[in-house]
Amino acid sequence: MLCPFAIMKCHLHRARLRGHCFSTLISLALSLAAAVAPAQLPDQPVTPPPEETSTRADKSDVAEKSVVKIYSTVRYPDCFKPWGKQTPASYIGSGVVIDGKRILTVAHVVSYASQVQIEANEAGDKLNATVEAICPEMDLAVLQLEDDSFFDTHPPLNRATQLPQTTDAVMVYGFPTGGSSMSITKGIVSRIEFTTYNYAATGLRMQVDAAINPGNSGGPAVVGDSMVGLAFAQLSRAENISYIIPCEEIDLFLNAISKGAYHGRPSLNVTVDALQNAALRSFLGADNTVHGVVVQRVGKVPPDSPLQKWDILTKIGHTEIDDEGLVRLESGLRVGFTYMLQQLATNGTVPLTVVRSGKLLRLQVPILVNPVRLLPALEGGYPDYFVYGPIVFSDASQELFTDLMVSRTWIGRLLDEGSPLVTRCDDFPEFDGERLVVVSSVFPHKLSRGYASPIAEVVKSVNGVPIRNLAHLVKVLRDCKDRFITVDFFGRNTRTLVFLRQQMVEDTDDILTENSVRNQGSREMMAIWNQKKDE
Repeated sequence: MLCPFAIMKCHLHRARLRGHCFSTLISLALSLAAAVAPAQLPDQPVTPPPEETSTRADKSDVAEKSVVKIYSTVRYPDCFKPWGKQTPASYIGSGVVIDGKRILTVAHVVSYASQVQIEANEAGDKLNATVEAICPEMDLAVLQLEDDSFFDTHPPLNRATQLPQTTDAVMVYGFPTGGSSMSITKGIVSRIEFTTYNYAATGLRMQVDAAINPGNSGGPAVVGDSMVGLAFAQLSRAENISYIIPCEEIDLFLNAISKGAYHGRPSLNVTVDALQNAALRSFLGADNTVHGVVVQRVGKVPPDSPLQKWDILTKIGHTEIDDEGLVRLESGLRVGFTYMLQQLATNGTVPLTVVRSGKLLRLQVPILVNPVRLLPALEGGYPDYFVYGPIVFSDASQELFTDLMVSRTWIGRLLDEGSPLVTRCDDFPEFDGERLVVVSSVFPHKLSRGYASPIAEVVKSVNGVPIRNLAHLVKVLRDCKDRFITVDFFGRNTRTLVFLRQQMVEDTDDILTENSVRNQGSREMMAIWNQKKDE
């Protein structure tokens, strides 16, 4: 089962990238927050026909030796109490042995793990493991064992080199909750599509109707005698609709980390519309022989993109784009044209054919790979923070945004204020180093008495100085010699907070002690706070 936040991020980003209005986006967030929950469907053990028993037993034996149970102890960040971490939690998932004496699993099983152990089927003993590489955006991770003699008796499972066909029978192996032994469920491949994963990353995703339950995540989906993907999610309100990360995405990840690190899937950073409206065709002067999608917005990043609004994207490389923005692969599968970016990108550009004002142009268009966003993901780290008097400031992140979006109260408030957390949630920084600084917590104290809670409000300025990021805010507070500190926030209904500067500084230590906060700020923020102004 995929973490509810991860599923919600996937659909939130898909909605934003397709240009939905924010009311649609928030409605989607609410429905997903309710829809994604631990799966309750019972396992469906496979009972093969008598004539196939021998063959399937051989195939099952290979998979059963390769599939392992994963135990992890994790401590997630607490975006509203950034000085600490969430309470430790234990999770169970699945994994599969792959080449190179490694174990492949999903990121959400081992992300933020302080301890990881694996156990073979019916083995009874647990072996310590470490996370070698992790990719939260595609929900993939690779583990290594302290004792690799385990692999002498547990061989890697063969990975398919081609996508399966829809209606192919698929077997999903794993260790769902409710029992200690391996479970095998059976279904068919019902859909393969190119869609959004986490943090706006895009990739192929396979839908199957085999039951996937909590604990199955990271287990292999097998067609014939080869793994075709890795189980990673299920929507609990839809009967037997489960999702698999195909081997094509797995291979891209493994190839990337073999060269150093996985830097993400490339993107164009444009918004496009289907070329299906008659008035739009007439406006662009495009007759029925022109097919493709229309550029509606070109992002500021990368700055040297030659694309313009109203360009019609007709080809990517030599592959034609249809009026829905899809391309047809050799297998017959139709997927979004951005699928081709990974295959065609060379030296940071991709060839596109466009029609502009009736003229055919062939362009080399720059692509983005893992760009820094205004609300970046923590990617396994913990948020920076700084305590000043009773106020706790931190940089906003994707994790904070997701935490806010699952609450009806926060959604309503942020929409009503027109908060940048909503209006700029998918933006790139407008200048180098730009981040949104938020109030993540307020301690009860006489200094904040009478003020409405500013939690989740975005800091606009301190004593009239526009705030660029958390480090800048700490410098401004450090260097200020004024009698008063005034804090202004972005938004329609926000207020200005006023404090006596000297009293804020003097009372901070007592406030930290009263609330059992060990450090006034994260390491980097404290290094800035303790610097002299002229350094």
